[in-house]
Amino acid sequence: MADAADNPKPERGDPTWVPPALTREEQTRNVGKTPVFFGPPLAVLTREQKNTMEISGRINRTAERYLELMRLHALELSEPERQCLVHLCGIGFMSPLEIRELPLEVELTRFECEGLDKAALAAKLRAASFVELVSVVESLGF
Repeated sequence: MADAADNPKPERGDPTWVPPALTREEQTRNVGKTPVFFGPPLAVLTREQKNTMEISGRINRTAERYLELMRLHALELSEPERQCLVHLCGIGFMSPLEIRELPLEVELTRFECEGLDKAALAAKLRAASFVELVSVVESLGF
């Protein structure tokens, strides 16, 4: 009988790699009926759907794609850079305009901490796409 060292499992990136099967708990999270406020963005997103199942499907497909975008477009940040951005995002809700203005906010902030190069952080954010900026804000919990 060959041991695992003789037949290593393929890893992500290997063309023979197959993602592991999800457990039943990972496949779904049943929360029952959850009231959701349909503000303008959700109303626009689902305006073509006619029933609850279509609306639910549209929201879940959009959320799945959104999560994948956030995963694929994460920026590498040092801990001082993260601290600076947490300070800036600490206001709570960040509108798309506020997210786009993060490079300027970094330049203008009085926040300081050891190891922080605000000019380099501002340049990194200026070079980032909007998706990358959103990913940063989301990764910080805002």
